[in-house]
Amino acid sequence: MTTKLVIKDLKKNFGSKQVLTGIDLQANKGESIVILGGSGSGKSVLIKIIASLLTPSSGSVKIDDMEVADIGARDRDKLMEKFGFLFQGGALFDSIPIWENVAFRLINQKKLDKKKARAIAIEKLKAVGLSEKVADLYPAELSGGMQKRASLARAIAADPEIIFFDEPTTGLDPIMADVINDLIISNSKQLGATTITITHDMASARKIADKIAMLYEGKIIWFGDVKDMDSSNNPYLDQFIHGRAEGPINFLAV
Repeated sequence: MTTKLVIKDLKKNFGSKQVLTGIDLQANKGESIVILGGSGSGKSVLIKIIASLLTPSSGSVKIDDMEVADIGARDRDKLMEKFGFLFQGGALFDSIPIWENVAFRLINQKKLDKKKARAIAIEKLKAVGLSEKVADLYPAELSGGMQKRASLARAIAADPEIIFFDEPTTGLDPIMADVINDLIISNSKQLGATTITITHDMASARKIADKIAMLYEGKIIWFGDVKDMDSSNNPYLDQFIHGRAEGPINFLAV
């Protein structure tokens, strides 16, 4: 398989606070990586560094063999074209219709004319199970599940190579969460995209992941195939995936 992402000894400090203390991680093209960890474990910081939204204190992050830790502005713009984002809560713009939300990047970065951008937006909405009738509605007119699907359509609108999912099923009922999981899988596979997901939803993690990375105290303490998660013999991972209050992770101290 083709290697898409390689992280070596990645560290990030905010002043005297050490958030990432030496991350090693690799993802292949088309692979789905799910990052698990408690609140404050550094998951969001890690994703922001991979996406070049934060600069690491030290270490290496390579995407397609390009070092992105100290990337210049021009190369950074090219790198960002590889990415798609599904933000927690959807983060749709309230003041513009759904089709413009989906096509926002196409219009503002790729400079497509609005007719062509709208056609792509409608195609992507259909790919996530939303009809053309939704295109001219505003976010407030959509249910939570429909908003999440529209946000997924926006994430895939520019056919990204790497898609970041931040808690993609938060706030959804179990049935709609499963619908979103299925859409993430089908659309990511169709694009051949590498996906990196943060989630606390273990049903989602089990369904969408090829590999699981468990982040604790700034390090990845377990990394492996999702099918091996339940037999990991790692007490931290075992406590987390089964949601037990007792164990080596002291949630009261987090």
